Amino acid sequence: MQFLADMGVSMRVVDWLRQQGHDASHLREQGLHRLPDNDIFAKTLNEQRILLTYDLDFAEIVALSGRQRVSVIVFRLSNTRSAHAIERLEHVLNESAAALENGAMISVQEHRHRVRLLPIGRQP
Repeated sequence: MQFLADMGVSMRVVDWLRQQGHDASHLREQGLHRLPDNDIFAKTLNEQRILLTYDLDFAEIVALSGRQRVSVIVFRLSNTRSAHAIERLEHVLNESAAALENGAMISVQEHRHRVRLLPIGRQP
C-alpha cells in the first residue's frame, strides 16, 4: 500500500510502514509542511495514496469531495505516542486492508476503529 503522512503523524510511523514493505512518504520529507488541507487531499488523490492524519478537517473534506474514491485514516487518540499509533495502525491494516484498497475513511480510536466506505453511501 502507498501512504502519505500528514504533519501530525510521527516519522516513526512512516519508518515502521516502510519496514513492513509499504511505500510511505511524509509531507515533511517533501518540504510540504505548510501545504493547505485541500492540496494535501488533492495530492493524496493524484498519487493514489492513503492519507494518515490527526486532522479531523479531512472528514469534512472527504464528505464534500463528491464521488472521489480515496482512503483516509484519521487518528483520534488521546495517547499519541508513536508506539501506540503504530500498534493501532497495525491492527487497522490487519483487519481493514481491503476497505483501504477500495476507498474508506477509518477513524482510529484507543481500542477500536470505525470504517466508513467511500464514496459516502457506497454499500459493501
